[in-house]
Amino acid sequence: MTRQATQLSTQKSTSAFQAACRVMPGGVNSPVRAFQAVGGEPRFVAKGAGAVLTDIDGNDYIDYVGSWGPLILGHTDERVVAAINKAAARGASFGAPTEQETRLAEIVVARVPSIERVRFVNSGTEATMSAVRVARGFTGRDRIIKFEGCYHGHADSLLVKAGSGAMTLGVPSSPGVPAGTTADTLVLPYNDLAAVRQTLTQHAGRVAAILVEPIAGNMGLVPPNDDYLPGLRTLCDEHDVLLIFDEVMTGFRVAPGGAQELYHVRPDMTCLGKILGGGLPMAAYGGRRDIMDCVAPAGPVYQAGTLSGNPLAMAAGIATMQALTEDGVYEQLEERSAQLAAGLAGAAAQAGVAVYQTRVGSMLCMFFTDGSVHDFATASACDTERFGRYFHAMLDRGIYLAPSQFECMFVSLAHSAEQIDTTIAAAAEALREAAQ
Repeated sequence: MTRQATQLSTQKSTSAFQAACRVMPGGVNSPVRAFQAVGGEPRFVAKGAGAVLTDIDGNDYIDYVGSWGPLILGHTDERVVAAINKAAARGASFGAPTEQETRLAEIVVARVPSIERVRFVNSGTEATMSAVRVARGFTGRDRIIKFEGCYHGHADSLLVKAGSGAMTLGVPSSPGVPAGTTADTLVLPYNDLAAVRQTLTQHAGRVAAILVEPIAGNMGLVPPNDDYLPGLRTLCDEHDVLLIFDEVMTGFRVAPGGAQELYHVRPDMTCLGKILGGGLPMAAYGGRRDIMDCVAPAGPVYQAGTLSGNPLAMAAGIATMQALTEDGVYEQLEERSAQLAAGLAGAAAQAGVAVYQTRVGSMLCMFFTDGSVHDFATASACDTERFGRYFHAMLDRGIYLAPSQFECMFVSLAHSAEQIDTTIAAAAEALREAAQ
């Protein structure tokens, strides 16, 4: 693999995309995959191994998307593949309880102290949607506070001033979402405690929960201010409001117990996903015992799923979580991520390109802006056209980034120091090209 730009053959991907567009909206099953924010056409993937993706034209790329975060062990990790194969041989789905569900639930409860009961679901959207329903049922209140640029899936009531794909496409909300559905969703600026304090006072006794990404990862990577998460916890306690952490992205990535361990703040409920499923469709929500005992069949708040607790996803999740207990894994992630962040910052400085870089553990982002980024407004001010040029220059050099300024880079345990160096060298050239 070389850092030099090459004329990659993409004929097969182009044909595949044209065929996909004839039978799927935009040719994809999730909007940001379509390269709409950066131009051009997506590369269709044939396989992945370690930190490398190979497209159907035979081109290799060092991958920093990692299936949008789940693949902390890299592609086709032998332990995960073996676990999935073994589970598949026993049966793909039963619609009945299995001991594997209990095993993974025990792992989650042991590693995330704020979770005393957990319910498995099939997507991050389902997890956040269900957590909000439970919060409303538990408190008897209807209103929810969320924050601009924080994406919590595509449930109607949460698709308001969202990040991720909605931000990339310039659509902060979506047609098809009735006004009444979002009437009880109060949207505030991220990292602004004063706005939260004022809103809780104004809506006293009517707010069920605050739903927040403890580390915002869907408007690029925006860490919380030092006082932000402790301040939210204090305000929730003062107003008898539940604090829900959406750790679908950060859970088990930034620390063994997620962002809540890293920042020493205990939420009432937590949503998990991505890494928890080991690359298979799976998520979860959980929290205090008294709250979760409201969920059917233990309580009156209904939530169900035919494929929830799927045996293949349980097997992949258990294998992944066990691998993350090995000595030195988080230290290795930190070392590789720090190496990449320092190299990218140096490359930008040498190229004379103004960037603002953020990193928390193995998540990082390089914003094309000459100012700081701490919320939706400052993230939105980035030079997305320059990012698009940079993205394609990196792609031409065999580096696969998320096709949006407003997504994160993810470092995995499969990334070698040599691959990081290759990425930095490619970035040095790509940044100079993007500056023109």
